[in-house]
Amino acid sequence: MLIAGQELGPQPLLLAPMEDVSDSAFRLLCRSFGASMVYSEFISADALIRSVRGACNKLFIHPDERPAVIQIYGRNVDSMAEAATIASAAGPEILDLNFGCPVKRVAGKGAGSGMLRDIPLLLEITRAVVQASQVPVTVKTRLGWDHQNIVIEDLAEALQDCGIAALTIHGRTRSDMYTGQANWEMIGRVKNNPRITIPIIGNGDITTPQGAKEAFDKYGVDAVMVGRGSIGRPWVFEEMRYYLDTGEVLPERPASERLDVLIQMIHNNIHKLDERRGILHSRRHLAASPIFKGIANFRPWRIAMLQATTMEQLLSVLQEIRPMLVE
Repeated sequence: MLIAGQELGPQPLLLAPMEDVSDSAFRLLCRSFGASMVYSEFISADALIRSVRGACNKLFIHPDERPAVIQIYGRNVDSMAEAATIASAAGPEILDLNFGCPVKRVAGKGAGSGMLRDIPLLLEITRAVVQASQVPVTVKTRLGWDHQNIVIEDLAEALQDCGIAALTIHGRTRSDMYTGQANWEMIGRVKNNPRITIPIIGNGDITTPQGAKEAFDKYGVDAVMVGRGSIGRPWVFEEMRYYLDTGEVLPERPASERLDVLIQMIHNNIHKLDERRGILHSRRHLAASPIFKGIANFRPWRIAMLQATTMEQLLSVLQEIRPMLVE
């Protein structure tokens, strides 16, 4: 399966771009468990242009992550084009445009999914970025701003005409945020439009191997993007890959082994950042991970785990939890 010239194999599984989640350490883990391609956290075009340290740090790609995608967002044509030049020079395989983030601090300022309220500007930015980028350009977006303004079918054709190499569709509107169920029927309609020739990547509510298989079999998408379903469980890619390839459910890794994976992620985050920021960056995964479910009276341990401020404290709490894990 080719996406923007990248051979990703049959039925590829992609790690979604997620702020405070898909950093380099987590991307490496997901690749090791079978993710076909990984996306960076989204990066502000304006911050890149101003050489803001945090934004520039997000351009880093470890060789073992590849193929990797850098995603940028913004609402100004010139700044997005300039940021595209900077980001593509960092050497990703693909540059992705974020026209889908629904959070208020992004969409409320007209960027991310806020661009869905100004389609002419969205298309102008896309054309400018395609021209400025040194690598293929893709887009990630939603069905529309709200249910009275579902624009994805016409928008997909217009984006294709701008020269993008692939389109990722999250099956919700901005007004949905992350509530309700993703509308995969609409994603399938875009994929099955005979005028659409670029790959269509489906995104939204893919949390199980069976869900990934249905997305490919029922809706015909070229790739499936996994977002929140991977937080705290990078091994989900291994489970999905096995099911897609064999039709069988992969026996679950022992809980203690999955805990070791999370501990390795913490080590990697601390090595890349520092102790304080590395722990903060790991907390979301620890809070969301399913390995702690089923432990009786877990609340005090959960609080201790999420309040630990040093590596020594956090590892001590996790080692105390280890015997309680439900295998």
